[in-house]
Amino acid sequence: MLNNLTTRPIARGDHAAWRPLFDGYNAFYGREGPTALPEAVYATTWARFFDPAEPVHALVAEQDSRLLGLVHYLFHRSTTAIAPICYLQDLFTAPEVRGAGVGRALIEAVYAQARAADAFRVYWQTHETNTVAMRLYDQVADKSGFLVYRKDV
Repeated sequence: MLNNLTTRPIARGDHAAWRPLFDGYNAFYGREGPTALPEAVYATTWARFFDPAEPVHALVAEQDSRLLGLVHYLFHRSTTAIAPICYLQDLFTAPEVRGAGVGRALIEAVYAQARAADAFRVYWQTHETNTVAMRLYDQVADKSGFLVYRKDV
């Protein structure tokens, strides 16, 4: 575990440190080079974090004023519950601090935000090859057994 690690909501002044982390997240999932996200997506995502009408939120993990990780999450409705559900969409830690508790701290911070919003569940998905992260996920959550199907339209 890292000493002096804190999690907090993202701030407007974090953009320069957030962007390389989000770039790293996207590269991890193969979205780089010709398949990189358009700049408009980055700009819109960043703006959503600060729009009170948006359900999209971001937290960062910080040590000694250096951002070490990010998590993006959103709240949505469900047809099977009255309370909102929290979808943890993106989680990324700087490669040099993997295994030091940053990911766990960010997940726990999302759990706290979900409880504060009276959400009844936090869920996320990961790629089946992300075995290192799944070792953490198996410790902090339960596998649902569901598979994800998708189709771009």
